Amino acid sequence: MLDSTDRIQTSHAGSLPRTAELIAANDARGFEEDGFTLARTPEFDRLEREAVVDIVERQKQAGITFPNDGEFGKAMSAAIDYGAWWTYSFQRTAGLELTDYNPIMAKPVRSEPGAVRLTSFADRRDWTRFAEAYQDPTSGIALGRNATAFPTATGPISYIGHDAIASDIANLKTALDAAGLTEGFITSLSPGSASRIGNEHYATEEEFIWAWADVMREEYKAIIDAGLVVQIDDPSIAENWDQVNPEPSVEDYRAFTRIRVEALNHALRGLPEEQIRFHLCWGSWHGPHTTDIELRHIVDLMLEINAGAYSFEAANARHEHEWRVWEDVTLPDGKLILPGIVSHATNVVEHPELVAERIERFASLVGRERVIASTDCGLGGRIHPQIAWAKLETLGKGAEIATQRLWK
Repeated sequence: MLDSTDRIQTSHAGSLPRTAELIAANDARGFEEDGFTLARTPEFDRLEREAVVDIVERQKQAGITFPNDGEFGKAMSAAIDYGAWWTYSFQRTAGLELTDYNPIMAKPVRSEPGAVRLTSFADRRDWTRFAEAYQDPTSGIALGRNATAFPTATGPISYIGHDAIASDIANLKTALDAAGLTEGFITSLSPGSASRIGNEHYATEEEFIWAWADVMREEYKAIIDAGLVVQIDDPSIAENWDQVNPEPSVEDYRAFTRIRVEALNHALRGLPEEQIRFHLCWGSWHGPHTTDIELRHIVDLMLEINAGAYSFEAANARHEHEWRVWEDVTLPDGKLILPGIVSHATNVVEHPELVAERIERFASLVGRERVIASTDCGLGGRIHPQIAWAKLETLGKGAEIATQRLWK
């Protein structure tokens, strides 16, 4: 994995704006018999490959030194409209069927001391505390809740995404070669996040999570075996806190979360940490986020994950102050951090000087060589494409300023 040996390297959290042509082609695709797996055609595969080549070159021109495929291989489906970072896994997993269960609008579930349970997405505490704002189409944070198709595990689950991940890998490697780059990453879902769907087969939630660990390991291994870096997307570590109602004790939540950490480490067992980065976030939706758990309560759990680098939100107004956590937390030897330096949560484009200052804060605490400047979360679908690219460009410019100061 790239480190900042002689300059501040730059990256991002994964999702980038899809082109209008790719979105239209994706929407025109039909579904397989299961009702949620998108059909592939040679024409779409060609368009996707060309789009990935273009997006990698655009990242390079913007000053991003550690690019990815924009998550174009995870193009969002019209029937499952909640986020490609999660729903793509449905199409790569056997043992799932469409049911009436919908994790967004399901009946609320209440937790008790010592028994933490996830409630429905619509019942999460931030969404209920600010219900009026979330339901107001003029508020700027109104939620789209029109998801109509979520699968449930009705039998043993297994990975069937071999052709899809092979296509993702081939597209990115072709694009890296065309851009004259050697390093790139592909995102992949964590077991704890993948398991947030219906389950009618496994006896317990924990058993279901561990089954997902075996499923997702195949995707992690395919990416690593291809010489690329895998980024594990795992909102379940931090975001789940808001989806427990009423608010649990920190101790109970840590015990609930440790199961997810252990399952992920099982999935990563024996894989080289230098090809693994982990992305922690509090959910990329626009909103107040007043019920986010504090980083200080879970940073040690994050660092227990067998990864070589850790990506986390550090630029938005709810979490920027938490850079001071690293005054008290020691980053393990050989590890890197990818703090969010520009945010998906605002349309304001950060000034390059602010970008440089944020980078320098982290460099002063963990060392300049161990900081890769990144984004809080994915930019695709959260802000206008023109603004997203302006943010990546200012990230690149700010990293150049920080480099000049840190290596002068």
